[in-house]
Amino acid sequence: MIVLAIETSCDETSVAVLRDGHEILSNKIASQVELHKKYGGIVPEIASRKHVEVINPLIKEALEAAKIDFKQIDAVAVTYGPGLVGSLMVGICAAKAIAWSLNLPLIAVNHLEGHIYANFLTSNFQPPTSKQDSISKFQTPNFPFICLLVSGGHTMLVLVKDHGDYQTLGRTRDDAAGEAFDKVARFLKIGYPGGPIIDLLAKRGNPHAIEFKRPMLDKEFGYDFSFSGIKTAVVNYVSKQSEVSSKQVTDIVASFQQAIVDVLVEKTIRAAKEYHCTWVALAGGVSANSLLRESLKTRAKKEHLMVSLPPLALCTDNAAMIAGAAYHKFKQGKISDLTITAVASLRL
Repeated sequence: MIVLAIETSCDETSVAVLRDGHEILSNKIASQVELHKKYGGIVPEIASRKHVEVINPLIKEALEAAKIDFKQIDAVAVTYGPGLVGSLMVGICAAKAIAWSLNLPLIAVNHLEGHIYANFLTSNFQPPTSKQDSISKFQTPNFPFICLLVSGGHTMLVLVKDHGDYQTLGRTRDDAAGEAFDKVARFLKIGYPGGPIIDLLAKRGNPHAIEFKRPMLDKEFGYDFSFSGIKTAVVNYVSKQSEVSSKQVTDIVASFQQAIVDVLVEKTIRAAKEYHCTWVALAGGVSANSLLRESLKTRAKKEHLMVSLPPLALCTDNAAMIAGAAYHKFKQGKISDLTITAVASLRL
């Protein structure tokens, strides 16, 4: 079965072709980072207009890379939320047009669900170079498992019981982890997007130089998160300094990153033990963070848990993960109709 998928939930246009729910034939992404960099964040109107410009050429490019044509497609999948309404509508309209013109089933996919399925797309990657790689990148998780979904817009812990069967255990009450990274980076004037820059700078800093509090870490808070306080703590710390050197900046971001990772990892492991899961998984853009990946692997090994980490190419928004989720929806008979529309605040 071949699925053509479209993902335009935010600032990246992506089109992918997937075979049998796991084999990536193509996965094309047009990034808008350079467009939004000068604003220090995503401008929705600019994002929408860029999606319109590149969507059709990208569909053609994805089909050519997969060495197929429209006649070989069995279903069309598209993200319908959550995300920016204008951006979502571009992908939805394109998917509807293809599905209607070719009389193909249309499958609407929750963007958050798609991120989870990045952990099931491994067959097209090179063999692992070490035993550590085979555990972290090339084994798909067994049900049930705990998935930490962490990105610029979302931070949540999900108990994945089976395909399409999810229980949200907790989510952020304010800023998502990725949002906190971006805001701190903007405050420190070190660039955009904040996550990769902080990850890089933190390697040169001392993660224990400043003891930022670990918010909502106690069990009484359950599995909810809050990262607005850590962001404010960084602002307050810097404001009290007469001058901040480049060395201090690396210490600040290293300590800030360590505080966030400590909370994310601790709650993930705690949830796995409480719900008797033998696997934990990462998903979302922040799952590319090197400290988070290594810290989760270390803690999981200590607790005798298996870990699934999506390849770095599949951590950020991409259409291959949408196709993966759509494949299993199709098998369950969950077909959408042409009346679907964008749902900006769609929940898992």
